[in-house]
Amino acid sequence: MPRLGSLDFSRPVIMGILNVTPDSFSDGGTHNTRDAAVEHARKMIADGAEISDIGGESTRPGADPVPANEEMARTIPVIEALAAEDITVSIDTMKAEVAKAAISAGAKIINDVSAFTHDSAMLKTAADSGAGAILMHMQGEPRTMQAEPNYNNVVSDVAA
Repeated sequence: MPRLGSLDFSRPVIMGILNVTPDSFSDGGTHNTRDAAVEHARKMIADGAEISDIGGESTRPGADPVPANEEMARTIPVIEALAAEDITVSIDTMKAEVAKAAISAGAKIINDVSAFTHDSAMLKTAADSGAGAILMHMQGEPRTMQAEPNYNNVVSDVAA
């Protein structure tokens, strides 16, 4: 059976999403400090999540990009704290530099909403790290992905 550390992927695994951004679409920025984020991650784990997915750049429609150093300043302290508590962490990023720092801080999974297409170094970063990988899909980038999304057949188009 496929495994990543103590996670057993032969059954469904719940991932808690934790956005440490001031403009999160899901929580309005209420977890954008280290302490608030760590506390919320603990609650999600207590409620049944097995992975805490930490994101430091909003990917909501219309969001502006965030520099890598700012994204790392938001996420790395949270990742270090959670990894020290033996919580499985994924980093939600499109940037290889951020992914590499997150893996060094204790993240075990890279969750890339661009499916490794935004940053040409991401595939090598993921392969070299030995981390798990989650490949997401969007048309365009966060600022433009809702402009005119167009699919002939959404399932086959996304698979391609």
